[in-house]
Amino acid sequence: MSGLRVAPVWRRRLALAGAIAALVVLPLIPGALATGSVVDLIRIPVESIVVLLVLTLIPWRMLRLAVATAFAVFVAVAVLLASIDRGYEAALGIHFVPLDWLQLGDAYGVVASAIGPGPASAVFTAAVAVIVAVGIAAGWGALRVDAALRRRGDRGRSALATVTVAWIVMAAVAPPLRIQDPVAAAASATSVGSAVSRTVSALETRARVARDVAEDPFATLPAADLLTSLQGKDVLFVFVESYGRVALEGDRISEGVNDVLRRGDETLGAHGYATRSAWLTSPTYGGVSWLAHSTLQTGVWVDSQAVYDLVVRTDRLTLSAAFGRAGWRTVSDVPSNRHPWDVGTSFYHYDTLLDATNVDYRGPSFGYARVPDQYTLEHFADRVLAASDRPVMAELDLVSSHTPWAPLPELVPWGEVGDGSIYDDQPARSQQASEVWKDPRTVQRYYGRSVEYTLGSMLSFLENVDDPNLVVVMLGDHQPAAIVSGDGATRDVPISVIAKDPAVLDAITDWNWTPGLRPSDASPVWRMDAFRDRFFAAYGSAG
Repeated sequence: MSGLRVAPVWRRRLALAGAIAALVVLPLIPGALATGSVVDLIRIPVESIVVLLVLTLIPWRMLRLAVATAFAVFVAVAVLLASIDRGYEAALGIHFVPLDWLQLGDAYGVVASAIGPGPASAVFTAAVAVIVAVGIAAGWGALRVDAALRRRGDRGRSALATVTVAWIVMAAVAPPLRIQDPVAAAASATSVGSAVSRTVSALETRARVARDVAEDPFATLPAADLLTSLQGKDVLFVFVESYGRVALEGDRISEGVNDVLRRGDETLGAHGYATRSAWLTSPTYGGVSWLAHSTLQTGVWVDSQAVYDLVVRTDRLTLSAAFGRAGWRTVSDVPSNRHPWDVGTSFYHYDTLLDATNVDYRGPSFGYARVPDQYTLEHFADRVLAASDRPVMAELDLVSSHTPWAPLPELVPWGEVGDGSIYDDQPARSQQASEVWKDPRTVQRYYGRSVEYTLGSMLSFLENVDDPNLVVVMLGDHQPAAIVSGDGATRDVPISVIAKDPAVLDAITDWNWTPGLRPSDASPVWRMDAFRDRFFAAYGSAG
């Protein structure tokens, strides 16, 4: 009979030990995620102390259940926020702002491109399950430990009081003793509090940006005074995805990219082009390219989704709108997009929107890049530039250098691009993303090769388009993620102005940019939001 009584005791003790472990460890997970150290799981969490103190004061069972549920939700939300923030820091070099939650859908799309929709769904489902399990375990742990404390009466209350006093003492002595990682922790509270603080700061930033948007000296300029020095020119703003400073300076990357740029200088010179280059500091890093696009177009520092959402609902004068007002046909060519893009017409005021659905591409996908860059440029040259009855201004987003950088397309003879079916067997000849991403060095190598391909596509375009009035502004949108750029990398990206007409480059002589496609260490570094106003000043009659 005694054996039958012992088993339930051990089960209760084991359950209590598990409940205590849950209360100690789970609220500390946000801190461990923030630092990347499991040592941060060896602390005393204030959140668990507080919930137990509250529970001991409540005589009603249903109210205790409600408090435990609230605690469970709080811990789960804290872990969720900390997990997302960790991902943002690793991929984008920034902290997550809850106002930017819509970006999570784009993040999922990138993951799906890298590892496939099935595995991406599995990862997402597993992550949701873990967060839910954390919340359930935290709430269960609080109720279980509270019940144990109640059964022990005064001894239970004394134990809780001792832990509470110990936490207060350790928290109090940490600052004067300069203890960086005190045993007294508030990791979950810090995670939620930081997210709230960043949200408040983002709202304040939005108010400041609203004032900046309203202060635009070019907004009321007559169309006749806009961009007069470029009249009759086809002007292309070409964003090269993830084309950052590391592509020109990074180990295992820069040699191949710089070779392409050197050969490009020779080729462009032979075809009558001249080039000037410098650096721009991007508002984003590792992704969220539309922040860079909108910053260049508006002259406003758009460094978050919240700011972007605000700016695109205003009437701020964009480069594309200015060209449209001055008589150009304006075109957006975004080969990665497959969905309606209302902002393209409502804010940027493009006449024509090209994307993956309307460029007649019949070839294979290359990871994130639905359409390889050489096809994008060849189609644009034949169907837009050659067919337009007036000068064209366009923004083209070249995405073959978008993460995950595999599989990679290969350059083909310009005249054989056709409908893209020539690329059919190329994906199988390249390593797939799931293989590439097993080794950071392989990721870096494939990143470099992707930039080489995109730059090669651009040079192929310039060689084959016989347009003496062509002006190209080619730039990167942001640095690649830390797995390529490294920790603490700058946000600098190259920018080049390419033209045959000497007057185009003469107009920017006082910019002091470096001749050639590769900016030097001595080349100017501007914030990306400075470009629009300087461009207007250089090429407009009122400048």
